[in-house]
Amino acid sequence: MNDIRKKLEIPNSALNSINQFLLDETNPLINDLLSLLDNYGGIETINKKAKEASKLENLLDKLEKKNPSYVKEIEWLISERDKKSFISVKDYRKKILGEKSEHVTFDEDFAVTLELSACQYFPFFIDIAKDAIKNQKLVPGRIIRVRNMKEQEEDGDLLAMAAAMQIIGSTWVETLDTKGTAPGPDGMPVNVHLGGPDTITGYFGGVGQPNEYALKWVDEFLYYYTNYGIKQVLNVNPGTVLLGYLIYKLGINNEFKISVYMGNDNPYSCLWTLMTAKLFAREDGTSPLIGFNLSNSVNNKTLELAAYIRKPFGFEDVVRLEHHITECWKSIVRQPYDRRDELVELASKVKNVSAKHEGANVEVDKNREHPTDILEYFAPKKDLMEAGLWDALRINHLDRNDAVNSTAKALTEKGLTFIAAKNLHYWE
Repeated sequence: MNDIRKKLEIPNSALNSINQFLLDETNPLINDLLSLLDNYGGIETINKKAKEASKLENLLDKLEKKNPSYVKEIEWLISERDKKSFISVKDYRKKILGEKSEHVTFDEDFAVTLELSACQYFPFFIDIAKDAIKNQKLVPGRIIRVRNMKEQEEDGDLLAMAAAMQIIGSTWVETLDTKGTAPGPDGMPVNVHLGGPDTITGYFGGVGQPNEYALKWVDEFLYYYTNYGIKQVLNVNPGTVLLGYLIYKLGINNEFKISVYMGNDNPYSCLWTLMTAKLFAREDGTSPLIGFNLSNSVNNKTLELAAYIRKPFGFEDVVRLEHHITECWKSIVRQPYDRRDELVELASKVKNVSAKHEGANVEVDKNREHPTDILEYFAPKKDLMEAGLWDALRINHLDRNDAVNSTAKALTEKGLTFIAAKNLHYWE
C-alpha cells in the first residue's frame, strides 16, 4: 500500500514545468493580467487607492453627495453602537440560559460565524438593526450581498453598506456583475447563449465567465476595490478563482469567497480547491480565499474532511468553511431544508465555520404569502418595486435574521459559541 501511495508524489520536474510556464515572458495569459494591473497604476498604487477609498470618512463623504438620507441612518447606527444599545454577548447568553450561563465554559476557538445571505438593500439592514435593539436580537457577523453592483452604486446602497459593515464590525461580500447570470457591467450578456430559467440547463457547465470575461471580472473588481475599498467579492468560476489567487500572489490585497454555485460537493473537489490555494499562497501562508461555500448537498462528513484537508495546509484560521443552514423557499432546493441540528453537531468538532441563512425558518417561510425566492436576488430593484414586492422583501430580510437568531439560540443551548457583529455585541 505504501509503495502505491508513493506514486502520488508530485515530482520536481512537474513543479518546474508549472513555474516555467508562469514565468515565461511570452505567456499571453499572464501578460494580459499584468497589463490590466498596469492600467490601474500597478500593485502599489492599486492598494494605496483601495486603502484610501475604504476609510469611513471618505465613504461618508461620497454618500453625502449620493444619498444624504443614508448618512443620517449611518449616524444613528454609530450613535446606537456607542450607546451600547445592542445586547451584549453575556446578556444574550443569560437571556437564553438564565443563571446557568454563569457556569458554562464557552470555547471561543470553535465559534460559529453567524451569516445572513443575502442582505440586498441598506434600508432593510437598518430595519434589522432596529429590530435587534427593540427585541434584543443579534446582528450577524457576516453578510453576503448579491445585488447588481452598478444599480447599488447609483442609489448609494454600496457606499452605505460598506460604511455600515465597518461600523458594526462584520465581514461582508459583494457579488460582481460579471457573474454569468445577468448582463455584465457593460450591459452585454456574459453568457451569450443563456437567458433566464428557460435556459437553466445551459448553466450546468458553470455559472460562467466565458472567454474574455475572466479578465473582465478582475477589471470590475479593481474598479470597486480602488474606488470604494471593496475588498471581498464572490467567486463562481475556476478561472476567476485562479485569477484571484494570482493577483493576491502578485501583491493585491484582495479577498474572495467561493460560492455555492461552484458546486464543491465532495472531499476531492475540496482538495482540488485548497491544494491550488496552497500552491499560490503568499510566503506568510495567507490566501485570498477567505470563505469556502460548499454545495448544499454536502453532509457533515464532507465538511469534516474539508477541515481535515484545510489544517495541514495551514488554512484553519484563513479559510472559513461556509454552510447553508436555511435556504430560500423557492427556486433553489427541495424543501423543507433545515441543517441546524447538523450544525450543532459539527460546531464542537470543526473550527472556523459559518452558518449561512439564505431563507427563513421553514415553519415561517412556508406560511408566508411571499416566501423567500432566490430568483429575486438577480431582479432589478425597479422591477421588484413595480411588482409591489418591496414590503414583502423587507419581511423576508427580517425573517432571515430571525433564522440567524434561531441558530445562535440552538448553539447557546448546547454551550457552543457564535460570532455576531463584533462592534455591536460587546464583551463585558
